[in-house]
Amino acid sequence: DTKGGILLLWDDSVVTVTNVQIGVYFFSATVAINNYGDDKTFKLTTVYGPTRSINKDAFYLELTSEKPPPGTKWLVNGDFNQIYRARDKNRANVVRSRLVRFRNALNTCELKEIHMQNRKFTWSNEQSNPTMSKLDSFFCNEDWDIEFATHILHALSSSLSDHCPLLLANDVGPKKPKSFRFENYWTKMPGFQCVVSEAWTEISCHVEPYQRLFHKLKRTGQKLRSWSKTLFSNSKVQLHMALEVILRLDLAQEQRELSLEERDL
Repeated sequence: DTKGGILLLWDDSVVTVTNVQIGVYFFSATVAINNYGDDKTFKLTTVYGPTRSINKDAFYLELTSEKPPPGTKWLVNGDFNQIYRARDKNRANVVRSRLVRFRNALNTCELKEIHMQNRKFTWSNEQSNPTMSKLDSFFCNEDWDIEFATHILHALSSSLSDHCPLLLANDVGPKKPKSFRFENYWTKMPGFQCVVSEAWTEISCHVEPYQRLFHKLKRTGQKLRSWSKTLFSNSKVQLHMALEVILRLDLAQEQRELSLEERDL
């Protein structure tokens, strides 16, 4: 498969990732939540399932081979490119023998699904009368489920892909990152060049070149952040409004065919 893959990213200040293993269709690692000891350590397996039918059984076999020893907390997620229930597709043309084989693999692994709170499907072929399936999922074993009992899974807006992103978090939600984020559209807005020029040419008390560069970049970022809040206070609100509209259309599409105006929107 050349249209997808697996990318695992993490924050070193929050978790420690070790024992990385890579297979044909999976990526596994041991994840330890910092400052919580062994009780908050679990195995994470991320998969990208094959699209070709001839490779499905090899994928199921590889998945079952990753089952950890008893007592190990295990979380499995990714694009499985396969459903295990007929209701996870909005069409009747499902290959039931593959459903059974996938379900048997999940049972062998002793995995149960973490159900989404707000959607039935995660993928659409984006046609006027679309085919939709639940190809992306999170599964866990009983040990993981008991340890992280407050988890909740939501689908986000499918604004950038034919798949919708899935967010698994505890019931209080993820922490908001505080790092500086540069917005590409800033360069096209009036006043950008002036803000950068004034911030960059301010007199610095540092002598070492790397310190001067660091503080120039930091000061420029601070000035841009203040400038953007002043001039574009509504931009984030507008972005989230647009994402909310897309999500609501995603949900509506699961119940009925969208109108031409809705698809254009």
